[in-house]
Amino acid sequence: MEIRPVPFDHPDAVKLNDEVQAEYALRYGDGGDETYLEPSHFAPPNGLYLIAYDEAGVPVATGGWRAQEANEENYRDGDAELKRMYVIEQMRGRGLARRILAALEADARAAGRTRMVLETGTKQPEAVALYLSSGYEPCDKFGYYRFHESSLCYAKRL
Repeated sequence: MEIRPVPFDHPDAVKLNDEVQAEYALRYGDGGDETYLEPSHFAPPNGLYLIAYDEAGVPVATGGWRAQEANEENYRDGDAELKRMYVIEQMRGRGLARRILAALEADARAAGRTRMVLETGTKQPEAVALYLSSGYEPCDKFGYYRFHESSLCYAKRL
């Protein structure tokens, strides 16, 4: 398995983003995550986007972080927001999400970010289990979905 940085608009990133959006739509019965994202959000040193490739060079997992500062969406200065954590179905349960998460945390810490934050939902119990077992704790809601009942927000000091 190889994990490497790619731009958020790289064709493999777009492909995996389309897959995770379809999964969100299926789980929540809507159009997927409507949080505004653009490639520049994940450009170093203010972010990073990673893709894991299997031995055949097939993209199988993804995740990124983007810098946030205090604003009306309830972020805090120094936040790094985790986005688009996803592992294709046939590769789940192999520790890929945990490896990507650790790499993103290390990069955000090296970039001077002080807290990693993420938003997930009540219909993603696997994600909740990953984050809780990785030291994340519930926090005040933030971001696009901060007023949605199904939104769950977590944070971890870096």
